[in-house]
Amino acid sequence: MKKGIFTLIKNEELIPGMHRLTLVGDASGIVPGQFAEVAVPGYFLRRPFSAAGFTEDTLTLAVRVRGEGTAALCAAEPGARLDVLTCLGNGFDLSLAGERPLLIGGGSGVPALYPLCRELVSRGARVTAALGFNTAAESFYLYEFASLGAETVLYTADGSLGRRGLAVAALADFEYSSVYACGAVPMLQIIDREAGAPAQFSLEARMGCGFGACMGCTVETVNGPKRVCRDGPVFSGGELIW
Repeated sequence: MKKGIFTLIKNEELIPGMHRLTLVGDASGIVPGQFAEVAVPGYFLRRPFSAAGFTEDTLTLAVRVRGEGTAALCAAEPGARLDVLTCLGNGFDLSLAGERPLLIGGGSGVPALYPLCRELVSRGARVTAALGFNTAAESFYLYEFASLGAETVLYTADGSLGRRGLAVAALADFEYSSVYACGAVPMLQIIDREAGAPAQFSLEARMGCGFGACMGCTVETVNGPKRVCRDGPVFSGGELIW
């Protein structure tokens, strides 16, 4: 865990209610799958967000408005200085990837897979990114994944863009050597049950401290209770008791 002051340099609205924040600060040491916690001025608890992109000195966060705190953060202007904890949690295990990793993202879980996709492509993997949304109007990050060189496939529940259906259909639509996923719990449950290769899941959870002290984000696993913030947010297939 690292603590630092970051300066907001860009605030973009991806779709209504979803913003991409670009921050400048010491982002060294972050690996794909880890998350950050941001102190929002005027609010007591920090807000956790998966790292949606990073370099040594920039951090990108995709923030969905879910309440007053996230609304305040999405309304922040460039130049705002934010207290941020980085390098939180455990990242994805890239040794499981193989030659044809399949990334499955649903809704607000999609950005968490972007740094992973970038790293896997840089290592020579042939990545397929299956991104799922309810409608075309709710879709985002398609260009970002495609620009990395990944085979990017869009699924929409209503068929308004891409393939009709849910992103989990990618398990039947493509060949793959591994599966990495982030999204709603029902989607992750299906993947855990049906994946035909090693799988890892990044969980989204409400958190208090973000580093394991409060036990507020505990989930049940086959090895007993574990904390999403400290023992996750990435868990392996067959590990979670849904």
